[in-house]
Amino acid sequence: MNEDDRIRSILDRRAIAIIGLSRDPNKDSYIVASYLKGEGYQIIPINPFADEILGEKCWPNLQSLPDNLKMQIDVIDIFRPSDAVPQIVKEAVEMKGHFGHPLVIWMQQGISNEEAAREARKNGIEVVMDRCMMIEHRRLLKPSARLETMSLS
Repeated sequence: MNEDDRIRSILDRRAIAIIGLSRDPNKDSYIVASYLKGEGYQIIPINPFADEILGEKCWPNLQSLPDNLKMQIDVIDIFRPSDAVPQIVKEAVEMKGHFGHPLVIWMQQGISNEEAAREARKNGIEVVMDRCMMIEHRRLLKPSARLETMSLS
C-alpha cells in the first residue's frame, strides 16, 4: 500500500480525539476540528481548560474519557508540542490494551517524535507524523477543494 492509500484508509476512520483543541477560532486546531466535524467526523475535544468546544463536551485528558468513548476512538490527533507526544502515546497504548482503540496516532503538521512513534507502532497503533488531517483530507478525498484556499498559520 502506498502512502496516499494508507492515509486514505486512516481518513476512513470517523471518531477522532483531538488533543490540544483550542477554544480560539483563529487557532489551527480549531480550524481543523471545525473542518473535520463539518465533514461528518465525530470529534472528541481534549483540553483541560474548556468545558465545551464546537458544541462538543470537552475532556481534560484521555484518562478522563468514559469507557464507551475510549472504545470508539479511532484516531488521536495531536496539537501539542513534540515533547508532549511520548506521554500521549503512553496513554494511548494503555487504552489500546484495554479497549482495542485507538488505532492511529496522528501528529499534526510540525509535530513529530520518532521515539514515541516507535512505541506506538510496537503496540499496534499506526502513526502519521508532521501532516495536517484537514490538508490530507482535502488533497485525497476532496480534490476540487484544493483550489480553495484555507490558511493555516
